[in-house]
Amino acid sequence: MILTNKSAVVVGAGIGGLSSAIYLASQGLQVTLVESNETLGGRANIISASGYRFDTGPSLLNYPWVFEELFSVAGKILADELELLKIDPAINFFWPDGSNLELSSDLFKLSQELERFDSGSSSGLLKFLSDARLKYDIAFSRLVTRNSHSVIGWFRSAGLVNLMKLGLFRSMDSQLGKYFKSQRIKEALGSYAMYLGGSPHQLRGIFSILPYGELHHGLWFPKGGIYSLVEKISELAQLNGVKIINSSRVERIITKDSKVIGVRTSNNAFIQADIVVSNVDVKSTQKLLNHDVRYTRKLRMTPGVITFYMGIKKKFDNVTHHTIFLNNEYQKSFKQIIDRGRIPDNPPFYISIPSNSDPDLAPKGSSSVFVLVPVPTLSHHRNVNWPATVSQIRASVKHRLSQHGISFEESDVEFEEIWTPVDWKNKFGLHDGSAFGAAHLIRQIGPFRPPNKSNSIKGLYYVGASTTPGTGLPMCVLSGKMVAERISKDFG
Repeated sequence: MILTNKSAVVVGAGIGGLSSAIYLASQGLQVTLVESNETLGGRANIISASGYRFDTGPSLLNYPWVFEELFSVAGKILADELELLKIDPAINFFWPDGSNLELSSDLFKLSQELERFDSGSSSGLLKFLSDARLKYDIAFSRLVTRNSHSVIGWFRSAGLVNLMKLGLFRSMDSQLGKYFKSQRIKEALGSYAMYLGGSPHQLRGIFSILPYGELHHGLWFPKGGIYSLVEKISELAQLNGVKIINSSRVERIITKDSKVIGVRTSNNAFIQADIVVSNVDVKSTQKLLNHDVRYTRKLRMTPGVITFYMGIKKKFDNVTHHTIFLNNEYQKSFKQIIDRGRIPDNPPFYISIPSNSDPDLAPKGSSSVFVLVPVPTLSHHRNVNWPATVSQIRASVKHRLSQHGISFEESDVEFEEIWTPVDWKNKFGLHDGSAFGAAHLIRQIGPFRPPNKSNSIKGLYYVGASTTPGTGLPMCVLSGKMVAERISKDFG
């Protein structure tokens, strides 16, 4: 559907905002993208200092087919624009006793690795992959990429015969337990739940597609870092006619008679628009409206994070690109962070050293190190002393790393920057300081998730991690495609 007589403003240039801008421009709309920060990308941003380059958010790329489709719509081929480095082993898991488990896209290697933890697990692995593939195919062909109009319509899209196959009526942990006896294997594959805002005992079995998707499609890293992908997508948007205005905050979404008419920016400029697509969290968007419209439903959000960006004068050749450190209180940690609003004494965390994959991201003989520690959202932190909290967590992380032979002296640290949930909220408008958007509990997936279209204001739409289909780089790209499809239908 070509809509050359319509104009749209996209508020926020995160991955979802950039994706929606490209898809809308491909439909002929006049698109203006307004970003409050100097750099684009939202959470997927960049820090460059002292010869080091850090991606602030996502540290790996999965589901490359989603990005291939986006580049294709913009008239380009992903492989021609970016060099993607295959990361394998994909992820390495460590426990306090020194044991570790490496996930690999190489089926033979993965099978051998799991056998170390559970003799006979090879058979379970094949059954798990077969089951998860079925779930993955059903999810992406029938559910994830479709705009949901009703609960009944959503379930009907899946096909009644497929509902029981999706694992919607059992937990993710229970789903994994069908195929693996080892608690360590279940902990590794279930750890993805943290970034979806629940524990593997709360999330539905359908989310076993997360580890499957990464194993099947592999994990990739763009040469130059994730931000090189953001830069290319930004170029695609401009080449396709999107006008990008950065360092300008949208202060107000202007409506008249319950209909969008434009936005007003921080420099008091008015930009007329028939359509406004907000890449800001749904609840944060409500504060931009010029009359009292509120999203009253209480949302469960994913955790906040404390992130460390460290330039260290040392090579860590014994560390893979992406490593997750779990503790001995796996289930308790989920409950403390997500349900009780507490930071565990020995919090789980992950570390990424992208300069091990791309040496250009750090000076010769040095490493760019990124550490992410999940913590409760801001509403759970009353009068917190952030400097003291950060110092305590940093010491805990450093001690844990040293236990696994990953040590450094303070004199080796050439550069360091630390972001708390307060920083994440202020920089990117993240509701409650939540790092990954709305959680993916059963009442917040599919038609139960905040919709990508306002029910009360004509022309107002949403894109990104807190609307459909969900959180993560690929999902935000798909979110841009889905909102463009909905706008095409509404205005075409």
